[in-house]
Amino acid sequence: MNFLIQRIHEKDDAIVALQDLSPGQRVQLDAMEWTLCDSIPLKHKFAARDFQDGDKVTMYGVTVGRTCGNVPAGSLLTTENLVHAADAFRAEIGAKPWTPPDVQTWRDRTFKGFRRSDGLVGTANLWLVVPLVFCENRNIAVMQSALDRALGYHRHSPYETFAQDLATQWRANPSAGALDSVQLGVPLPGSASPLFPNVGGVKFLQHTFGCGGTRQDSDALCALIAGYLNNPNVAGATVLSLGCQHSQISILEREIALRNPRFDKPLAIFEQQKAHSENDMLQKAMRATFAGVAQVNRFEREPCPISSLTVGVKCGGSDGFSGISANPVVGRLSDLLCASGGASVLSEFPELCGVEQDLCLRCETPALAQRFAELMASYDAQARACGSGFDMNPSPGNIRDGLITDAIKSAGAATKGGSAPIVDVLDYGSPVTKRGGVSLLHAPGNDVECTTAMAGSGCNLILFTTGLGTPTGNPICPTLKISTNSTLAHRMPDIIDFDAGPMLRGERSLHQLAEDLLELGLQTASGEVTPKAVSLGQDDFIPWKRGVSL
Repeated sequence: MNFLIQRIHEKDDAIVALQDLSPGQRVQLDAMEWTLCDSIPLKHKFAARDFQDGDKVTMYGVTVGRTCGNVPAGSLLTTENLVHAADAFRAEIGAKPWTPPDVQTWRDRTFKGFRRSDGLVGTANLWLVVPLVFCENRNIAVMQSALDRALGYHRHSPYETFAQDLATQWRANPSAGALDSVQLGVPLPGSASPLFPNVGGVKFLQHTFGCGGTRQDSDALCALIAGYLNNPNVAGATVLSLGCQHSQISILEREIALRNPRFDKPLAIFEQQKAHSENDMLQKAMRATFAGVAQVNRFEREPCPISSLTVGVKCGGSDGFSGISANPVVGRLSDLLCASGGASVLSEFPELCGVEQDLCLRCETPALAQRFAELMASYDAQARACGSGFDMNPSPGNIRDGLITDAIKSAGAATKGGSAPIVDVLDYGSPVTKRGGVSLLHAPGNDVECTTAMAGSGCNLILFTTGLGTPTGNPICPTLKISTNSTLAHRMPDIIDFDAGPMLRGERSLHQLAEDLLELGLQTASGEVTPKAVSLGQDDFIPWKRGVSL
């Protein structure tokens, strides 16, 4: 492998810099050689040929933009000389069969999970406390403050001591300069052992939805919450309702029945407007939660096949290496999982712009390809109606690190989905029901809206790649963070679980890293490894308000 530059696909005429390159520097790849016209920063791209105004530029074998003006070979591709463009696509499926990877090594592998009565398997055993409407958020906070300590789930933060030390210093010397001498100390010892050790925690969710929006929004919220209750990582739940909001208890019950007609998890629902008082409702809710946690403590981990994993694949804080290292590694793992009978979920539709044709060709039926095409077209039309579009998806951080068009970002993001057949196309809030392939889930690219949707559709593990760093986690679904480069892994070890950087240096192959990551995933699913996001209590939950979210 050339450790200065890389061409990702043989058809590409944009070359990636693996190191900072200087103007006048001569670089060579295979039989081609270029003298660079500009400085090419690490992760950015330069023109492999002379482009005329309006020419298509190709990366990952697909169109990722059109040039603005003439761009000589060896020139840096920027937002000034390259604009977003993507190929048109048709809802047709391919005839080429998938050749799955050899999974003999993994055939008999298991992880220690929690079996549920419906046949699903949890990688965690959690109790959920969730409001049907934002009016109940304060009551949720009150319950969390009281129950976390009593049940032994309270996390001692070193920042509590730090804040106390700041107050002490201020009393002794009330000046801002004196505060500089106060330093963060050694973390306090962890909380006492949980009262119910087989329960990994009580997760208290808050949100800003449930009323005041459209009825479609409240229905979608109920569907999402129903998905969380049905997720195998959740053993039971407490739900708080005000009573008069759009998101009625009856809608939630209907959505639960649609997902699981034989739903038998302990579920306690309380409606404040039917209670004698707020205190009365909170006492009853806390008693029910305490008793429920004690009840689900009976579940224990037991060996479960790798086919029981439903893995959501997501990227965020992406950089110019995302589509070269971490995302392909996750894509290879996705193929290994699908070949083993498991399920993979690829989402963030705004970041599939430009690779629609490849995904359509992978669909098992014409109906799936048509459904995917319609969802993409509808989403794009909504964005354009608001004066936006998929082309506005890359963030300033993405652009600074080389993802200068949405099509470049999308082509790299799609590699997380590997090459396995697409067995289902799911609208937001719909459950994953098919295994042995990839399900496309209609959801935004927004990190937390997307991971929230994945957990709501039944994922029991999330693999999240990042090149710039993000602390994103999920309250019910263990989330492993994979860095695209070793610099990030060394700079932010408190949030990164796995480093795909060795692939860029030729120290580990894509296949080796994918198997390393799968091994880590099985250890995580068994409760033997705690993801950094879980340790930090990064319980991010944002429902998607239907509309434009890129």
